[in-house]
Amino acid sequence: MKIGFTLPQTGTVAWQADQVARYASEVEQLGGDSLWVIDRLLSPPNPVIGYNGADTFPEEFRAILDPFALLAVAATATERVLIGSNILNTPWYPPALLARTLTTLDVLSGGRLVPGLGVGWSPEEYDAVGVPMAERGARLDETLDALDRLWTEDPASYEGKHVRVPETRAALKPVRKPPVYLAGFAPASMRRVARRADGWLPAVVLPGTVDLDGAVNQPLAAIRAMAAEAGRDPGALDMILRIYPTVRTGSVVDDVTDVIKRVEGETEVRHVLVDLMYQADDIDTLLKQVQGILSAARPA
Repeated sequence: MKIGFTLPQTGTVAWQADQVARYASEVEQLGGDSLWVIDRLLSPPNPVIGYNGADTFPEEFRAILDPFALLAVAATATERVLIGSNILNTPWYPPALLARTLTTLDVLSGGRLVPGLGVGWSPEEYDAVGVPMAERGARLDETLDALDRLWTEDPASYEGKHVRVPETRAALKPVRKPPVYLAGFAPASMRRVARRADGWLPAVVLPGTVDLDGAVNQPLAAIRAMAAEAGRDPGALDMILRIYPTVRTGSVVDDVTDVIKRVEGETEVRHVLVDLMYQADDIDTLLKQVQGILSAARPA
């Protein structure tokens, strides 16, 4: 089982940005397999849509570091781990700019970039970037097409209804075409995964009973059936499971470890990422939790 962790990006640790490189390096030395960022822009006091079913945003979102900058730090501070996004709100970004940034990160890391892409859900954030939220699904589809052109053709161009890339020389390519992972459980999102993605990013939340059959196995079977209908190899779709312990507790290491062991025994997932953003106020505590999870999930 590959085990990854989010970078210290939100909340109190956002003021400790000068330690992100050390964190990334030590996670790799401890045996972690991947490092991840999220993509939040605003923290509305009275949001139209709250976070994760709540009426508000988490306090941690009041301070957040830029995902691309953190991935660049992680890319240069490590040698082996994958670096990924969970997830980039893709319609916010013009495809040419996004392709340039992702290509840079893949080249910096020597081909270790795993871009997780999605559409987001916050109306206020869409207002802030000047993109109509109602177009987010169509813009994601067109951006995927544009990225494919920019990563495989030279010269490259793309003309869609919502996004456009004029013809350009595109000599610098990623080390390898980055495998695109998509998130989401809505029917349209699952169809997009089946038709277009290299992998899927399901998620489970702690504490509480984790239904791996409902969260992973059943939706995966549906996605694979749709992939087969679309003429794709359903077995080629990868998965990385996101684990979110949302309440700070002293048992987080045990709770996460128990879920990882269940995932290994009850699903086909062989790569998980653990988001510890609610669990600590300093980098050293985060690293102790990372060490505890890795040691417990991989007993000698």
